[in-house]
Amino acid sequence: MKNKKEAIIILEDGKSFHGSAFGSTGETIGEVCFNTGMSGYQEILTDPSYAKQIVAMTFPHIGNYGINHEDIESTQVQVAGFVIKEESLFPSNWRSIMSLGDYLREQNIVGIKNIDTRSLTRYIRDHGAMNAIISSNILDKKILEKKLKSVPSMEGLDLAKTVSTKSKYSWSTKGKYRVAAIDFGVKQNILKILENLDCKVTVFPADVTSEEILACKPDGVFLSNGPGDPAAIDYGIKTVKKLLGEKPIFGICLGHQILAIALGADTFKLKFGHRGINHPVKNIGRNNIEITSQNHGFAVSLNSLPKNVISTHLNLNDNTSAGIECKELQAFSIQYHPESSPGPHDSFYLFKKFIGMMDA
Repeated sequence: MKNKKEAIIILEDGKSFHGSAFGSTGETIGEVCFNTGMSGYQEILTDPSYAKQIVAMTFPHIGNYGINHEDIESTQVQVAGFVIKEESLFPSNWRSIMSLGDYLREQNIVGIKNIDTRSLTRYIRDHGAMNAIISSNILDKKILEKKLKSVPSMEGLDLAKTVSTKSKYSWSTKGKYRVAAIDFGVKQNILKILENLDCKVTVFPADVTSEEILACKPDGVFLSNGPGDPAAIDYGIKTVKKLLGEKPIFGICLGHQILAIALGADTFKLKFGHRGINHPVKNIGRNNIEITSQNHGFAVSLNSLPKNVISTHLNLNDNTSAGIECKELQAFSIQYHPESSPGPHDSFYLFKKFIGMMDA
């Protein structure tokens, strides 16, 4: 058996869990969070929204279908670390090219296994998300706790620039609708869906200006998902403010939060965030329920919405904002992930709504 080496994960308040090294050996620090999905670990690992985060999977058996070439959301693994209970050492799937453990070692991602991930999850639910350190080299708690104290919290961190493209590029060269996508940490499946809906997509860096966007004469502007605190992305907020009313705007996840701030609303950090593929959301206009894929640690304050902005969707787990719209400025956004990857497809209609706005 590979990687029987002892490992430890220590939370910033001193709580610790002992297990075995998983993936690459060494040390890693990030904000520890949990995802309740039973599958979709490859998409989770490669989602840029998880940058600087240690992800714990609540489902006890991870890796059973291995790793493939198709289920990736970016060019590399984005998580800071990975926590599971039990690793599947012998994956079985016709698309599989390697095991999860081998993939993490190839990508130099430090993880820990053989711990009670549900106990860790309950602890995070009770005490909130916080920084943590995983180590399989040093097991001395005092040394590791000292290293952990030097790391800033997620609140106030601008991480969009760390995962965004550094220069403009064309995702698709043909299409009826010209879409300018601002990359705050975009998932590839979002771009694939836009392409399949006959969009010619040009992807711009997170710090693009409104003038650069408008110079390309887009039919619509897309604001992507991404990591970090939306309030810290002042350059993105400034750009979106200038784009309001110029072109139809559609935002997802971090893009939702940035749009809300640009419209005059506030955001706040959730106690432990929403991460999973079965979160119930109420569509207020349709008066029905959508089962959604979610991944965020911040939310829009409903009480701060300006009078010209309406709440369109509500998270039924805690009644936080899941969608807003400003009809007069042709802008709307969603806190969750209608592209799924992984997750259900209940909310695919939102992409078609964006297409309809560009058609008008």
